[in-house]
Amino acid sequence: MPKHVQARAAQDAQEERQVRKLARSHHAPADWKFHAQMVVESWAGKTPQEIATTLLCHPRTVRIHLNRFNAQGINGLGMREGAGRKPRLTEQERSRILALVKRPPPGRLERYADGSLQAREEEGSAQWSLDALTEAAHAAGIQVERSQIRRIYLREGVRWRNRHSWGTSDDKDFAPKELRSSPTTPSHPTGRRPSALTS
Repeated sequence: MPKHVQARAAQDAQEERQVRKLARSHHAPADWKFHAQMVVESWAGKTPQEIATTLLCHPRTVRIHLNRFNAQGINGLGMREGAGRKPRLTEQERSRILALVKRPPPGRLERYADGSLQAREEEGSAQWSLDALTEAAHAAGIQVERSQIRRIYLREGVRWRNRHSWGTSDDKDFAPKELRSSPTTPSHPTGRRPSALTS
């Protein structure tokens, strides 16, 4: 059976005032507010199980943070430095990934000064897709998953799909496809016209 843990009494009126203020704050960091609420609920005589039910968390979480408050006071209410999962990508790597779409895809034909058309990579993608971006990131030495790249671009509101390469051309005689012309025969037969009255 888990050991019953209770928040110690406030050391003075100032500490109690600070904890209660944190617990009802609208601007304090979420972790500080949440852990202060645990202490206030414990001061009200609730058990860790009852606090967990009220705050929708696990009783073990309540016991951990009550113990930390008992040992460190208000400083124990915040998350410890280094807690939680470390980010997989550095800010520099994220910036390099976001910069990829500003360059032409490796398989897109580019016109050179002599008028010739050539792609950097014959087998490369002519459009930036998630797969092409993932390959380009790996080629740049960034270990990232396709799903991570998708989240990064969605969060930044950056589009990774461009128009199809066959949709534009530098050729002066090129004309994009227009809407289909109307059919010569109506798709629905019209009703029979009444014949003209003859006298």
